[in-house]
Amino acid sequence: MSSTHRLAIVGTGGIANLHAEELRKHVPGRIELVAAVDPDAARLDAFKDKFGLDRGYATIEELLANEDLDLVDLCSPPVAHAPGAIAALAAGVGVVCEKPPALSLEEFDRIAAAAAASSADFAVISQHRFGSAAERVRNMMASGVLGRLAVAKCDTLWFRPEEYFAVEWRGRWETEGGGPTMGHGIHQIDTLLSIVGPWSEVVATAHRHRRRTNTEDVSHAIVTLESGASVVITNSLLSPREVSQIRLDFDTATVELDHLYGYGDDDWRVHPIESAADEVNQAWAGEPRGQASGHGAQFKRIADALDGKATPPVPVEEARRTLELLAAIYASAFTGKRVRAGDIDPTSPFYQRMNGSGAPWADLK
Repeated sequence: MSSTHRLAIVGTGGIANLHAEELRKHVPGRIELVAAVDPDAARLDAFKDKFGLDRGYATIEELLANEDLDLVDLCSPPVAHAPGAIAALAAGVGVVCEKPPALSLEEFDRIAAAAAASSADFAVISQHRFGSAAERVRNMMASGVLGRLAVAKCDTLWFRPEEYFAVEWRGRWETEGGGPTMGHGIHQIDTLLSIVGPWSEVVATAHRHRRRTNTEDVSHAIVTLESGASVVITNSLLSPREVSQIRLDFDTATVELDHLYGYGDDDWRVHPIESAADEVNQAWAGEPRGQASGHGAQFKRIADALDGKATPPVPVEEARRTLELLAAIYASAFTGKRVRAGDIDPTSPFYQRMNGSGAPWADLK
């Protein structure tokens, strides 16, 4: 039986507005937005007016002291994710956190420890996992109709002009955690891993070609999966024709996704080999269908989990796997070495921060 779960949004910028709109559109009566947090009073008031909220707070501590909540939705800049998550979990309030969930593996593991000690759960927004087409591909893999994966690619080719980085926290290791690998490519990389499974090692490069940032503006990685398949990943903020792409080459078919900030069933294509065409096409024509990816799709799953008193998707273990790959991409790019899963432990500088021992270019002042 469904019930109404009380949620507050922390941060009232662009992504918070999207979350609030998606909550209102997709889970009305199931998840109720009751309050918001922002230290900028004018921005907070504008958000409250837009979404009909009576209560707003300058800090998450004030929110937790005054509201009876089921969830906080962290839409603040990445630098505030770990402190906000740990405070909420200590208060016994569940957390849904935008990506990236933390600035480093060290921060993330402190969140994980807080979640383990709490009566509440921590989950990460990974909205592109939840489109019906991605679920159908996962089902086809599980059934064996596609055979084994051999080769894949995962590209986030976006464009962000110089003025995008005028926002103080962007383009800085200490506040954003990284460049397009961390803040942009994470969406596609997480979706990819949710389909193809764990990774085992990576060789990577990263570059600051054009933008006046301290972080990279382009990265490339060759990733070997535990299954033995290989994946090529590119993340860019210098690509005028923006596109997000995943290509999966199986024994019996190529599966392709081309979209930008969200996909529907029609953004996927399946190209079977002739001898397997009937079986593959029949499986691809099956269910589920009709669910576009997006925050609304994940909020529905979150509401279902809360109704069933289960951990909302995506839990700590799955989110860490994605973040560890990002850390490994930076570690390989900046050391010139192959990095294996598990290599980045608390003795590594890349555990403490994504730029580890330092990028090969000078920080801008």
